[in-house]
Amino acid sequence: MLKTIEQINSAVNGFVWGIPAMVCIIGVGLLLSFRTRFIQFRKFGYTFKTTLGPLFHKKEAAEGSITPFQAVCTALAATVGTGNIAGVAGAIAIGGPGAVFWMWISALLGMCTKFSEVTLAVHFREKNKHGDWVGGPMYYIKNGLGPRWRWMAYVFALLGVLTVFGTGNATQVNTITSAINTALLNFHVIDASAVSTSSLIIGIIITVLIAMILLGGIKRIGKVAETLVPFMALLYVILALGVIMLNIERVPGVFASIFEGAFNPASVTGGVVGSFFLSMQKGVARGIFSNEAGLGTGSIAHATADTDSPVKQGFFGIFEVFMDTIVICTMTALVILCSGIPVGYGNDAGAELTITGFTYTYGNWVSIFTAVALCCFAFTTILGWGLYGTRCIEFIFGSWIIRPFMVVYSLVAIIGATADLGLLWSVAETFNGLMSIPNLIALFLLSGTVAKLVKDYFKNR
Repeated sequence: MLKTIEQINSAVNGFVWGIPAMVCIIGVGLLLSFRTRFIQFRKFGYTFKTTLGPLFHKKEAAEGSITPFQAVCTALAATVGTGNIAGVAGAIAIGGPGAVFWMWISALLGMCTKFSEVTLAVHFREKNKHGDWVGGPMYYIKNGLGPRWRWMAYVFALLGVLTVFGTGNATQVNTITSAINTALLNFHVIDASAVSTSSLIIGIIITVLIAMILLGGIKRIGKVAETLVPFMALLYVILALGVIMLNIERVPGVFASIFEGAFNPASVTGGVVGSFFLSMQKGVARGIFSNEAGLGTGSIAHATADTDSPVKQGFFGIFEVFMDTIVICTMTALVILCSGIPVGYGNDAGAELTITGFTYTYGNWVSIFTAVALCCFAFTTILGWGLYGTRCIEFIFGSWIIRPFMVVYSLVAIIGATADLGLLWSVAETFNGLMSIPNLIALFLLSGTVAKLVKDYFKNR
């Protein structure tokens, strides 16, 4: 039975994250870019003026919402995760250094896609019976496309609920447990026989923490995200910059291998990776998996922001993709390629390849810092996806189910800490990709609305 499920999932996954899907995601990104006159480049300076300003002018958000900066931190909490560490490593190992170039391309278009998602989410959002702002793809499908498309909104919400337990929770908890256990073993705090007990204890602690934060409502989620996300991103960037500076003489060669490998992978990988399409597919797929531009999930967090301007909040979407992929994913790639560690091209790799890049440069002592960063990445991802799952299941069943869902979602952490999640990770990745289909259709049909909102915003500003 499991083998049959695995075979079916593999076939669906190959299509969802295959070339046709990549063409659709890039195509919609290009359409939105043309209709907004490439706002991600044209207003790049304005983006940073709009998004970084709240850092120096903090204010309390209105009831039922969070500040715009807390909203982007909550969205980044879900996107800046193990995908930035493990996903980039896998893209380089399977697709060669050229995959990084295609990751950049997907991000440059993804900035406009995420901008459009956020703008539509705020424009078509609603208030639930608790007085909280709710929005996202299911709401801009329902309110923007009308009753005939309502079924598609429910499809998106259902896929979102199915995805959060795997992608957003169990696999992330498993990452945290592995990182902590590895550090404890390296420093001889525990031995191999105590790993299962340690995993159970970690799972229970994480369950309690998740429940305390999620049950505290959107404001508590926003405050935790606002605190943790800048800290973890800064810690990771500082460690990565150290690796780059200590290997500065290799940087020109690394960038040369990225650009050359994008169009001729065999010349860089010694012939192991010879397919231009494989390099492009892995770069685009892992880039989208990291920044979620095209999936629509990040807009759910942005819809809770205390803002009266959908377009102004949309600029946080551009900022989010830039920080996630252009900055953090690039840092990961440079850690791997500048450190001089051997990369087994053609074979899949995960977080261990990135961690090896750090330890190869600094020594084993840095494993404790990488473990802390990895745990922060994964824990904030759990919180971000917890919010996404809550909004999706609320859309289907109503507000009464929010608290029961949060309790069940929290308890899944124990399973994630103690079980083998090989197939679950693969199935969750497939559901994650399937979410993009109704969202991309909606973005295509509502592209004119985005263009009008942008035109009106700058006309009236």
